[in-house]
Amino acid sequence: MRIRIVGAGAMGRGIAQWAVTGGHTVELCDVRPEAVTAAVDFVRSMLDRAVEKGRMPAGDSAAALARLVPLDDPWAPGPEVGLVVEAVREDLGTKAEVFGKLEAALPASAVFATNTSSLSVTRIASSLRDPGRLAGLHFFNPVPLMKIVEVVPGAATRPEIPPALTALVESCGHRAVTVADAPGFLVNHAGRGLVTEALALLEESVADPAGIDRIARDVLGLRMGPFELMDLTGLDVTAAVIDSIWQGFRHEDRLRPSSLTPNRVTAGLHGRKTGRGWFAYGPDAPAQTPEPPVTGDADRPVFVAGEDGEALRSALSAAGATVESGFAPSAEAVVLVPVWGTTVAAAVASLGLPAERAFGADPLPPAGRRRVLAVTPAADPAAARDARAVLARAADGGEPFAVSVVRDTAGSVAQRLLASVVSVATSIAERSLATPADIDLAVTTGLGYPVGPLAWGDRVGAGRVLELQRALHATTGDPRYRPTRWLTERAQLGLPLTDPGTSPDACVHG
Repeated sequence: MRIRIVGAGAMGRGIAQWAVTGGHTVELCDVRPEAVTAAVDFVRSMLDRAVEKGRMPAGDSAAALARLVPLDDPWAPGPEVGLVVEAVREDLGTKAEVFGKLEAALPASAVFATNTSSLSVTRIASSLRDPGRLAGLHFFNPVPLMKIVEVVPGAATRPEIPPALTALVESCGHRAVTVADAPGFLVNHAGRGLVTEALALLEESVADPAGIDRIARDVLGLRMGPFELMDLTGLDVTAAVIDSIWQGFRHEDRLRPSSLTPNRVTAGLHGRKTGRGWFAYGPDAPAQTPEPPVTGDADRPVFVAGEDGEALRSALSAAGATVESGFAPSAEAVVLVPVWGTTVAAAVASLGLPAERAFGADPLPPAGRRRVLAVTPAADPAAARDARAVLARAADGGEPFAVSVVRDTAGSVAQRLLASVVSVATSIAERSLATPADIDLAVTTGLGYPVGPLAWGDRVGAGRVLELQRALHATTGDPRYRPTRWLTERAQLGLPLTDPGTSPDACVHG
């Protein structure tokens, strides 16, 4: 196919490299001729690097480069052009102007695709005489490495175009997911679950950014913590995406932005690109403060309270801790309470526990060597240090667990992050913005999560996640934790969250 790419910036040149490597002829153009020259040089350097690293034969590299055609005039006639991919700046007026000129220059058979990440595909198409020829084709940067593309039909897009774009994407080695034309599309929408909840935890002083990131990595198994991720993406970009998606979904509570971001954006604390965000960067940046060492008495008796305590009780016993039995702790014991969606304070009140030496322990199985200890305002500091030392113990002389100390909150840090990730994903499924399979594929490929959010919920158990979200909702009163119908129904019916379910149409049209 002959593809014209309009816009030779970071995205345009990446799409060009991907397309010529996939065997297509690419006309690369920009209103700035120097941008086209720089883009061709960039693609050449990337292909040369692939040859040097043994990822591509020299002959294939030369053939791919020969398929890259610099074009001086973006609006030149192109009778053989089958697809146009627009990758200009994120401005509705600019994109509408580009497509208007292309519509006048190219045959009616050419399909138009916009790489917009935040604008309505339908609104962009509405400026055309034939809006049915345009769809979204949203790539991620860097295009050759981010092997996921969102195919976004607008309200008027002809039905044969999305399958054709999907086939094109997958023939070139990437995966395609079909997404409704809704705010944030799929990947950006699904990613709000992690960062919005992390910001809420910080607002409540549950833990600092480094502490939340450690739990996200070591308990949930994420490659990057949410604050590291915001610094990498740029807080200015992240805050704008959060606001636009929240506004686009008419102030949906589970997508609510944080009060912390506006001032930080105004101050230029955007992350790596400005040298300072949630963390400092650059050669003169101070190192992050290390976690305090474990200094308490690991031999102090421990009493594990609550219905979710059996797993922790067994693990600590296997690690050689002195675990008390019976119905109440001794006067010397520290008390660990595994809480699921509720607070240690509530357990102290309901179970009659000694407030000064009762602490929360997250029962969520950690992905790494980390446990989480939650402390209430009534905690005795010495007892907290001892509880941390007990919780750090490992069985069979293994490496001790790192233990994060956080402020008591409903569900603790990892549970709240997980609940929010699953909640946003089930909301996307409930709205039929994408299929369950595409949701999980897009998130694992586009965001690098260890497992898709719906499959993650199934690992924990739909009933268990429902219990968590109901407890968070009841404990906090915050509607952001209200369970979705998708989660509630599947938990009640014994269906996995990844199951698309039976549609009414299937029951009518046999």
